[in-house]
Amino acid sequence: MSRKPKKGYFVRGQFVAEGSEMDLQLKAELKGTPDASRTDLKRESDELQDLGKDLLGLRPDLFDAVGLPDKLVDAIAEAKRITNFEGKRRQMQYVGKLMRKLEPALVLAARQALEEQHKGSATEKLQLHLAEQWRDRLIADDNALAPWMAEHPDTDTQQLRALVRQARKDAQPAGKEANVQVSQGLAPRKGRAYRELFQLVREHLGGTGTADASDTDEDNDDE
Repeated sequence: MSRKPKKGYFVRGQFVAEGSEMDLQLKAELKGTPDASRTDLKRESDELQDLGKDLLGLRPDLFDAVGLPDKLVDAIAEAKRITNFEGKRRQMQYVGKLMRKLEPALVLAARQALEEQHKGSATEKLQLHLAEQWRDRLIADDNALAPWMAEHPDTDTQQLRALVRQARKDAQPAGKEANVQVSQGLAPRKGRAYRELFQLVREHLGGTGTADASDTDEDNDDE
């Protein structure tokens, strides 16, 4: 079985394989400053290796939109699957090798996709913070209902009022439970209505309606 020929070129009758030490040296010499050029090539190689690592965490829809070669897509999927440290390190080296073969346009597309995801994450955090503010404001102040309805007139007023009332009720335990909370400095109890109010507000603000970790982790389930 014949071996697949390596990619490369001939210089003064000698074959130079792409990616070899001689290839890097010749490219550096062509730039006119060998030492600096070799440093530049190494830096570019490291940057592509890091870019490959970042792609492991890229959102599926953004990842698919980049249009990476199937071989690289499969290599990244395998890297996600591997949990062994040494195995993952070797796989990421392979991913880096494939990254260095990408066309500049695909490298740019990958960077733009990661940037879009980063911006989206920042926007998501701001929306969550705004939803938290509105939830707390609606629970704390009856006068907050009017400005909310002015901004979001399609809100089910009856549902909103019911959730606010229940959230207030859940936050005010009676008898011994109240005394324990006061004596121990515990935060008010947060039940299902508290979470559902957050979800309702989040949906009307343009989010998914899914509570963030700070709400779900701290809340006590009243089921």
